[in-house]
Amino acid sequence: MSLGNVKHIVLVLSGKGGVGKSSITTQLALSLCLAGHSVGILDVDLTGPSIPRLVGTEGAKVTQAPGGWLPVEVHPSQNLPPLPSPLPKSKSVSVGASSSESIDDTSNGASYSEFQDQMSAAPHPPSPTSIGSLHIMSLGFLLPSRSSAVVWRGPKKTAMVRQFLTDVLWPPDTEYLLIDTPPGTSDEHISLAETLLSSPNNKSSSHASSHQQLAGALIVTTPQAVSVSDVRKEINFCRKVGIDVLGVLENLAGYVCECCGVSTNVFGRGGGEVMSQEFEVPFLGRIPVDTQWGSLVEEGRRPRYDGAGRTEGNEDSGGGGKNGNKTEGTDGMENGFEDENRTSDPGLLVDKYRSCSLHPIFQGIANGLAQQVR
Repeated sequence: MSLGNVKHIVLVLSGKGGVGKSSITTQLALSLCLAGHSVGILDVDLTGPSIPRLVGTEGAKVTQAPGGWLPVEVHPSQNLPPLPSPLPKSKSVSVGASSSESIDDTSNGASYSEFQDQMSAAPHPPSPTSIGSLHIMSLGFLLPSRSSAVVWRGPKKTAMVRQFLTDVLWPPDTEYLLIDTPPGTSDEHISLAETLLSSPNNKSSSHASSHQQLAGALIVTTPQAVSVSDVRKEINFCRKVGIDVLGVLENLAGYVCECCGVSTNVFGRGGGEVMSQEFEVPFLGRIPVDTQWGSLVEEGRRPRYDGAGRTEGNEDSGGGGKNGNKTEGTDGMENGFEDENRTSDPGLLVDKYRSCSLHPIFQGIANGLAQQVR
């Protein structure tokens, strides 16, 4: 099995679609790279492969090599230049911490608005000079175009997932392989569980062994009850098949208005934390909405903030134009449609991500994850 080159495997799961698993996977991978780890992402969301677009490699092609496929390189191990502007202060938390130790809690961590305020006032923290490599594999590289539909029944999906797990030649120094999954508990998930748990690297007297290659699963939800209700099934799935749950992340937990700086819990608050307490698994924190992250992955623009909770380039008025027809916070897009003439800032995605206000949150998650799986 080609996974022999991988030290630790982490599944990113959710029983609900649209909760941001691919975004979580991408940001966690970038944060691990910034911590000096070599990372791979395996995108097994066969009908909606979005990882290539998020990391800016949609035009890449998979290379066939003796013994299997070579994953697409996003960036090699290298040294990064100094940051052009200050970053928010970083927070850290252990993945094994209790839910009261959330990295984005008012009692023990900075809020999203505080991160934005620190962009101008905080001293420049020590930034890593050496980053690990990032490689990805996705069905998106094998499709003719972004809009190509994948119309496969269960057996075809199962065969594709197993081929990804056995035929991709990950670099020998890959420390973490993050597997981005589709929503639910169906064919792809069963194939993953059967193949990974039957690997010699994961056979032991106790599935909780810290020396196993399969470290466990990160569960992603959004705060509202309809999402939490479906995500509960994913935790039950993990327990039924014997996969450790590393913790729960509550995504889309709050939005800071770019015009006035007021924070609003658009989808509510606390659903993921309540669920983690119910199942007695760690609560890893809340991830707020940052439109600058969207501009980074869609347009390649380095995140920029002013000192008042607004993103640079947006006007103070809430109308978004004379007649209010243009949506604010979607630079490069007008009326919801993509602008093909958009321009991007030079540099690697991982370098520009250091300027994102979400990076300190994921930096804490990545540090805790590294401690947990060692």
